[in-house]
Amino acid sequence: MSSSDAPPQKASLSDYLAAERTLLAWIRTGLALMGFGFVVARFGLFLQELRVAQNSAATQHYGLSLWFGTALIVVGVGVNATSGWRYLRVVRALDRGQITRHTATPAVTVAILVALVGLGMAIYLISVRDTHPSRAGEEVSYVRSE
Repeated sequence: MSSSDAPPQKASLSDYLAAERTLLAWIRTGLALMGFGFVVARFGLFLQELRVAQNSAATQHYGLSLWFGTALIVVGVGVNATSGWRYLRVVRALDRGQITRHTATPAVTVAILVALVGLGMAIYLISVRDTHPSRAGEEVSYVRSE
């Protein structure tokens, strides 16, 4: 009797529960990415409102925060979709009794994408910093009217 004729090994309950815990962890990660993306996307609007409240004459556009935020939301959606698909594959493999070895490729991919978006945000924040002299160093003169 060869090893290929051996009946498939039955998966234990702990295997299914481990797959479900992994799915839930990925869902939390995807939701966190989407929430953070929403905050980043709205940050540009906050900065514009802050400029208006300060009656600043300089108009700067903070439109890139919308794109960075949208990118994070898209990554979060992709994480959730991929995690659901991988979970179904793992459960089907466990049902067939196949021992599967999964790599950390999705985790590494998400880490690289988030690092790239973070790097882009850092470059963006450096490029939009206020180039005007601060008002703290300016001399204020008071005119007394009598």
